[in-house]
Formats: sequence, C-alpha cells, structure tokens
Amino acid sequence: MEYRTLGRSGLKVSTLTLGTMTFGGTGPFAAVGNSDLSEAKRIIDTCIDAGINLIDTANVYSNGLSEEIVGEALGGKRKNDVLIASKARMRIGNGPNDEGLSRHHLIRECERSLKRLKTDVIDIYFLHEWDGVTPLEETIAALDTLVGQGKIRYVGCSNYSGWQVMKALSISESHHQPRFVTQQIHYTLEAREAEYELLPISVDQGLGVLVWSPLAGGLLSGKYRRDSPTARQLGGWSEPPIRDEDRLWRIVDVLSEIGKARGVSAAQVALA
Repeated sequence: MEYRTLGRSGLKVSTLTLGTMTFGGTGPFAAVGNSDLSEAKRIIDTCIDAGINLIDTANVYSNGLSEEIVGEALGGKRKNDVLIASKARMRIGNGPNDEGLSRHHLIRECERSLKRLKTDVIDIYFLHEWDGVTPLEETIAALDTLVGQGKIRYVGCSNYSGWQVMKALSISESHHQPRFVTQQIHYTLEAREAEYELLPISVDQGLGVLVWSPLAGGLLSGKYRRDSPTARQLGGWSEPPIRDEDRLWRIVDVLSEIGKARGVSAAQVALA
C-alpha cells in the first residue's frame, strides 16, 4: 500500500480508503447497501490486511448505525493506527436544530458520533456540506473548540464549491483557527467538474483530496452495462448523479476494452 501525507498535515493516509455508507442499511440507505456487523468486520479486516488505514463514515449514514457498526467492528484494532473520519451537517431528526453547522449542532453531533464509534477522538471531522445559514465564523470556532478539547484532530470539508472552500480558509487563517487539511469531493471519469476549481484549489492551498464513490456507485466497475442497472438505481438512489447516461455507458465500453487488452478489470482502469 502507498501512503501520502494529507494536504499540509503530517498525517499519512493510504491511497485507498474505506467508505461505509453501505453499513447498516436502514431508512433510505437501504437502497445503497445493508452490510451488517458480521459483513462489516469481514470488509474492515480485509482492508486493514491490505494496508488501508482510513475508514470514513458519517452521522447520517443509516442514522448513526454505520458509526455504531464501525465502532463494534474495529474493537481493539483502533490501537493499530486505524484512522476514523466522520461528518456532520445533514438532517438527523425532526427538530429545528437537527441539521446545519451551528455550534450547537456540530458539538452535539460530534459527541454522539464519538459514543457510537466507541472512541475518544475522530481523526478527520468533515463539514458534510455547505450550510448557507450559519456564519462560517461560528462553524470554524466550533471546530476550534472540538480540536482544543481533543475530540477531533483534523478538519475538512465535503461537497463544497470553490468559493466556499476559499472563504472558509480565509476565516481560519485570519482567526488563527483550524484550517481544512482536505476536501472530500465527487470526482470520477464520468464527472470531472472538480478539475475546474476544486483540484486547482487543492494544489494552490495545499489541501488533500479524498474522493467519494470514485467508481460512480459501481457504474464504472464494468459489472454493469446499458441493459443491467445497479441495485442502487433500481432502489431509487440517485447518487452520484448521472447527467448523461449515454456518455456514461460509452465510457464504460472504453474502460472494458482497455481492461480486456491489459488483463485487468474496468474498475482498475477507472481508478488508475
């Protein structure tokens, strides 16, 4: 396994990481996957044996069940340098403060995530999406509090636009508060919009890049073709978004051709 430092930090992260949105399978997330504790343990053990050292989850995945399963599945392995990333921002209840990036919501959700994960600290804590309501000064100050309390070690953003990233970085630097070390972005061979601003910003500002669903929910794996939709699609799950299905399948055709010529899978070609 190859490891790279994450942005300007000294944290070394494996080039392949494990996402756990498929753990739990409750509510709308049942359309994505329903790995139970036994299956999650098998997956996590396989990844750790291969050298993967970062497991990514979020409070909204199956309404916290994904975090619970990760905490149970890791057990004592947490001592073996396994990093955990989690996120907050999405709606997780019916109350007026059950979503967003307010100090109230962020600190409360971080503390709940720590309990579910059975750990004292989250290594990378992501703002899951732009808020648009809470002043960024309040959000970043809340992250500063969590870092100061030792509950999180690094902070990042997920699904931000270019101007949102730069505004947050400016506030962090002017207030001498925690700065994003990484972005988590949507970036695949089918969706390359990140190349316009997000990737150049990462280079210029020294941010790491973690890509979610790099195989487009399995659509770029070569397993699925025009006449065989994925289980996610059949279940009504629309992420990651596909704007042009014909273009998608033309990409898959080329991936399969290249993979066949080189004796590897279409998925390996797509990731490369």
